[in-house]
This record gives sequence, C-alpha cells and structure tokens, in this order.
Amino acid sequence: MPNVSHEREAAPPLVSADWLALHNGTSGLLVLDIRSAVDGGGRQAFEQAHIPGAIHTDYAKDGWRAVKGMATGLLPDIAGLKILFARFGLQPSDHVVIVSAGTSAGDFCAAARVYWTLKIAGHAKMSILDGGMLAWQADPARPLEEGAGASAKAAPEYPVTLAPELRSDAGAVARAIENNDAFLLDTRATAFFEGLNKSPQALRAGRLPGAVQLDNVLAFDSVGKRLKPLPELQALFEKVAGKLVVNYCNTGHQAAITWFALSEMLGRPATIYDGSMSEWTEEPSRPVATGPG
Repeated sequence: MPNVSHEREAAPPLVSADWLALHNGTSGLLVLDIRSAVDGGGRQAFEQAHIPGAIHTDYAKDGWRAVKGMATGLLPDIAGLKILFARFGLQPSDHVVIVSAGTSAGDFCAAARVYWTLKIAGHAKMSILDGGMLAWQADPARPLEEGAGASAKAAPEYPVTLAPELRSDAGAVARAIENNDAFLLDTRATAFFEGLNKSPQALRAGRLPGAVQLDNVLAFDSVGKRLKPLPELQALFEKVAGKLVVNYCNTGHQAAITWFALSEMLGRPATIYDGSMSEWTEEPSRPVATGPG
C-alpha cells in the first residue's frame, strides 16, 4: 500500500486485522511486533513472517520492564523509556499498532503491558491488533514479509511525560489497604491468591490483604484467541465498581489484561501495581493474607 497520509479516526484500543490491512502503509502508522521467545518465537519468528512494514521489539529483552531487587516487572524510569522508544524511532504523532503472537492470554498481557507503558509515558495514539499475528495470518490473502523488517525512523528524543494516575506504587497500595478506598484486584490463579503456590520472584506466598480475585485468563477467549467481547467484559467486571481498581499479579504482567479491559474497553478508573507481589513481599513488615478470599 502506498505510503500516503489520510485522515484516521481517533485510535481505538483494539483494531481488527481488516482495519490494519486497510490502513497499513499510511503515514504515521507504526506497526510494532512485540513477539518474544517466551510468547511467539521472538526475532526468529518475526524474520520468518511479519506484517509488511512492521518493526520488531522484543517484549522480554528490549527494556519494556525494569528490574529492581526481586521486582522484575517495573515501569522503566524516564531515561529507560527514552532509550526504549529510540529503538523503534517513536514520535508523538505516531499511531502505534501493537502486534503480539495472538495465541494465548499471556500474549495479550504482553500487548496490554506495552500499551500501558506507551500511555503512561504520555503517548496518545496506540491500539492492539485484535487476535495478533494469528488473526492476521487467518486470511491467506493478507501479505507477509520475511527478513529483518523495517528500520527504526530517525526521530528526536521522545518527550516522555508520565501519567502517574495510571500506576500504583507500594505506598499507594498500603494506603488503599488502610483506607479501603480501592478495589485490589488479584489477577492470578487461585493457588497463588490463596497462598498455596508462590512465584519465584515473591519471597512470601499470599495476596494483598482485602484483595478480591479475578483470574486474568477469564478476560480472554481461549477458543477465539482474543480479548472477550465487550458485553462479556461488562458482565465479568460488573461487581468491581464504584472505586479505583488496582490490578496486580506477581510481576505486573498478568495484571495488564484486566487493566486494559477495565480502563480502555470499559472506561473505568484503573491502575497497575507493577511491583505486584514480587515487590510487596520484599519488605517483611508488609502484610499478606492467605486462605480462601
């Protein structure tokens, strides 16, 4: 498709493969393939087949999540975000379409976490490709490219302006526990929620006191391989209402899918506690709860 500019509507949080096929190649559209070795085969899979014009960034290797102590999924600092965005030449005017493998809830969590990172850094226009590469390749008429992919554009240093209202830190979580003024949404499986199992990154098993559980996989259609449709999301989150929702898990990865559903699809106030249980349990004085919720 020729590289020409034309008007696009405001970026929707999810775009279909048909939408991307229609708009791909237009000025200001940046297709960002985030497949990693963990989810979707990484660089090797990208070079075998990718959406024409896409740029690859490895979600697991390229600095999308920072490490501090036991916490392995923190938001990078401003300097780290600028280095990350320079890898693919991000400009404030770009409409970024995030492409994951599209095969699991974990893939969508990665795409949602990239979306959240862009949004919290002050970027205005980004979307997730609904169904990822799996949806794109479902129609054999859609073109594919092989090889290294597009080169990053030369761009000035990105003007990161953090949006703190999208993130909860340990202090905010402690205040929420004390004041009971937010829903602490534990997005892990029941064994982790009840303290029967523990992530290697967490020093203690259990959950945030007062948390309620909603396993992140419930927001994902495991048959259709995409986020569940809006009516199902509305029903799923019906009882989580009236307060800010603080989404957390073990490392701030799984929590991204429920944050995306709440914030971007349902328009509800929500944050991610990116430190999650890996950071929370590092401090022995911080309380944890176990047993049925």
